[in-house]
Amino acid sequence: MTFGDPRPLCSAARWRWPRAVLCAGGLAGWSVAAQAGSVQVDVTEASGRPLADAVVFLDSADARKQVKPLAGVEMAQEKRQFVPGVLVVTAGTEVLFPNRDSVRHHVYSFSPAKKFELKLYTGTPSNPVLFDKPGVVALGCNIHDQMVGWILVVDTPYYARTPAATGRVLLDNVPPGTYTLRTWHTRLPVGAPALEQAVTVPATGTATASARLTGLQP
Repeated sequence: MTFGDPRPLCSAARWRWPRAVLCAGGLAGWSVAAQAGSVQVDVTEASGRPLADAVVFLDSADARKQVKPLAGVEMAQEKRQFVPGVLVVTAGTEVLFPNRDSVRHHVYSFSPAKKFELKLYTGTPSNPVLFDKPGVVALGCNIHDQMVGWILVVDTPYYARTPAATGRVLLDNVPPGTYTLRTWHTRLPVGAPALEQAVTVPATGTATASARLTGLQP
């Protein structure tokens, strides 16, 4: 899966095990349900400095079966900026685009993962935009060229965004198994895919991984 995507052309749900049935097999069901591990990921730049706002996510066939749409998600426009600058949603999520500025905006994307257009408007459009395909969606405004935003659509419930101080995230309550760990950042070169590596999640305890992103743009 490639998560690289062109920039606009302008002039981060949790999976849960089903409750064990209280019957003769109840204890066995509880034993299975209790098996969930964690993955700690450290993300750095080429220099080794912790990298903020990188998105890490675990992908597998089983993870894709557990994806559910998020509710009440917004990508706002405030002070002629997209807020948040980076939004992570699961596939199938509908996103509202409220304009909280006193000027009109014309929001659009030409990205393969989602092509859409919200022509000149104020307030909040009545219909949200459905993001049903995994990938990177680069946002722009046809009126204000400096406005650039990003929506990353993931097909997994296991994802997080790195904080500035440490560049470290912990994905918890992950069922044991083998996953593809992907790491993506807005500063990756245009069209570059997310960094990929295999990771095995234990039945209990924590697996560790590191991701070093090179060639980042300023």
